[in-house]
Amino acid sequence: MKNNSSQKSYTVAEALQKLMHFCSYRDRSQKEVEDKLNQMRMIPEAKEKIVIKLMQEGFLNEERFARSFVRGKFRIKKWGKIRIRQELKRREISEPLIKIGLTEINEKDYSSTLYELAEKKALQVKEKNPFLKKKKICDHLLRKGYESQLVFDCVNDLIE
Repeated sequence: MKNNSSQKSYTVAEALQKLMHFCSYRDRSQKEVEDKLNQMRMIPEAKEKIVIKLMQEGFLNEERFARSFVRGKFRIKKWGKIRIRQELKRREISEPLIKIGLTEINEKDYSSTLYELAEKKALQVKEKNPFLKKKKICDHLLRKGYESQLVFDCVNDLIE
């Protein structure tokens, strides 16, 4: 069992420095920063002061976080808009900022990525029954967070 009295306590200045470094490493959401401050066992007044300072200094910006999160998850993990939206909500990003973030996805790229994923999965699925093969591909794309109508249209185009 961990002894809480041995945990380091931070001054506001030390915590601010630590959080500036934390935020400069990559874009962070306000929730991530608040979680980090809670781990550091900062009092509410200090947390508020630090969050405001991070925002004023440009270390913490929810819109920038939403935009970079969307770009990264779409380009690297090839997630669909539904999955990205869910993950942003989990990070307590507001709906208007989620909408702004999703503008980072180009519709042509979105469509071509969906087709690439479907083609790749179609090659991996060894199922002979065309209905079961379609189902497996659809399930995969839906788990990735793509909209059901787009998925069904794509898979139907791919497997006649």
